[in-house]
Amino acid sequence: MIRRLLVANRGEIARRVFATCRRLGIETVAVHSDADAGLPFVAEADRAVRLPGNAPSETYLRIDLVVEAALRSAADAVHPGYGFLSENAAFARAVTDAGLTWVGPPPEAIEAMGDKVRAKEIAAAAGVPVLSAPDAATEADLPLMVKASAGGGGRGMRVVRTLDRLDAEIEAARAEAESAFGDGTVFVEPYVEAGRHVEVQVMADASGARALGTRDCSVQRRHQKVVEEAPAPGLPAATEQAMCAAAESLAEGIGYRGAGTVEFLHDPATDRFFFLEMNTRLQVEHPVTELVTGTDLVELQLAVAEGRGLGLGSGYLGTKWTADGADAHQNVPRYAGDGGHAIEVRLYAEDASYVPQSGRLVTFDLPADGAFGLLASSGIRVDSGFAAGDEVSTFYDAMLAKVMAWAPTREQAIRMLVAALRRARIHGVTTNRDQLVGILTDPVFAAGEMTTTWLESRPIPAESPSDSASSDRPALVAGALMLAADDAARRTVQQGVPAAWRNVVSQPQRTTFEGHEPVEWWGTRDGFVVDGVTVLEVSPTHARLEVDGVTGRWDGLIVADRRTGTREVHVDGSVRSVRLREVPRFTDPADAVASGSLLAPMPGTVVAVKAETGAEVAAGDVVLVLEAMKMQHTVTAPHDGTVTEINVEPGSQVASGEVLAVVEEHS
Repeated sequence: MIRRLLVANRGEIARRVFATCRRLGIETVAVHSDADAGLPFVAEADRAVRLPGNAPSETYLRIDLVVEAALRSAADAVHPGYGFLSENAAFARAVTDAGLTWVGPPPEAIEAMGDKVRAKEIAAAAGVPVLSAPDAATEADLPLMVKASAGGGGRGMRVVRTLDRLDAEIEAARAEAESAFGDGTVFVEPYVEAGRHVEVQVMADASGARALGTRDCSVQRRHQKVVEEAPAPGLPAATEQAMCAAAESLAEGIGYRGAGTVEFLHDPATDRFFFLEMNTRLQVEHPVTELVTGTDLVELQLAVAEGRGLGLGSGYLGTKWTADGADAHQNVPRYAGDGGHAIEVRLYAEDASYVPQSGRLVTFDLPADGAFGLLASSGIRVDSGFAAGDEVSTFYDAMLAKVMAWAPTREQAIRMLVAALRRARIHGVTTNRDQLVGILTDPVFAAGEMTTTWLESRPIPAESPSDSASSDRPALVAGALMLAADDAARRTVQQGVPAAWRNVVSQPQRTTFEGHEPVEWWGTRDGFVVDGVTVLEVSPTHARLEVDGVTGRWDGLIVADRRTGTREVHVDGSVRSVRLREVPRFTDPADAVASGSLLAPMPGTVVAVKAETGAEVAAGDVVLVLEAMKMQHTVTAPHDGTVTEINVEPGSQVASGEVLAVVEEHS
């Protein structure tokens, strides 16, 4: 029996495993980097061990330090979570060699599936359809996909559409994979456009493997999943049954134990599917399977690790899937609605261009009925690694939380999830919340017709078409008036004089926010006046406005930058939120940057400088490469010209907006 468990991971997944351990009476141990010392998962563990440093390569990827931490804390078992060392066979062996229980599959199974080239060979031998890699790529093979053999999550993956880019993309994928997983091995395979990513959750013990149904993970950007749901919508029953049977056969063929996921690419046009890979760990999206089957997958992992098994013969996980669909019903504990439907979205700290963001989460309020376990009654579950006041660093993945909805039908689950996201209050860091609402309310998603290229090939509106009548102007007015009310509240003299009141009015007051037209308003004896808006109530924290006969409330949070003196106001409305940065009336000339300056799009580390001072570059040429949150980002020349300044070198830590280099345009 496991008495004390160390989770060799961080953030949300560490908290998820801790939650099951608390319910089962198992003590917990966290390991953490310096950057993570103040996060909730560290405080929630019974014991915590510091891993000095910040970068994954010096902390969470150090097998020796993690095993030593388990021994020092008197843990008797290790759970790897997902990412980092979760699919590292050497780590699994090091854990067992130290006399500890490994909560995961045998190292041999990890090796068999971890080498994605070998995994395809095993799958093909088992009769599972696979995509064959070309021996020597030609124009006829395009497009191609370069993939990291050791990892996932979109890292070390590149789509190649022209042969002249193949070598460069292989090198970029190799560098990114080496940084994220400690293994730069990559391979090339055909890239299927407009396919669906469908995966099968399996659980296995010594008596065999059982599929717990399908998940659809087709909504992706940069090959990273954004929305996942269970079961996969619109999948023909026979295809689903064949996928599940293939997944069970593959798992049993390699002597698999515990939780794993077999991923397939499904072609809706032909109803064919192809094996992609098997992830020998718990997936990020595992909660949607938990919500529709009523199972705790972490508890089942622990049961297998303790040698208790899953009771496959007793019907606990149901009867076995078969390729012909016979006797395929799963007899597992379920919520009301006979399984129903579950959808999960990944809430990221990133802007609309998918650029990762960092900073302090001033407010982080997500409405939920449950977290890190099976759902209660309302249908909303949130698993998060952060809380209000926490710092989102540049060293790790940008995911803040997983927000999930369960309902008897897919349509109900979508509606509930949209409502939960709209009610969320998140300040301090730009997130993809509005993009998620746009995805969920898009007709393509509602029809279940998503493909892996849909999100990046088609612009997603920030709000649903039904909300198009509500513009940003009321939010801008609310933000401007809350700033004015805040100014008035801070006055130490003439406190009885109305805000912005003038004895002789010559012109309106103007408040300008970056990227928006100025807001004009007047301060009168009776309060604020704005053309086209009836101002009912204003304070530094909220505003009630009437527009076209409709009254609405906007809540706000004002944050001042102590260094520059500028202010931001976060305005939360009924359907969306906006982050407004006030433009100061006067600018300091010292803050201006030279024309052609290349600014850091985010905080990060310079990993490569591709140009030298004095070099001639063309528009689009790579000048520098930054790494942030385990992804590499290129900084390119904005125009043809000469590199006149290089202000950084490999290894430099840079802040967002910092001038990295200057490319002077040819006259």
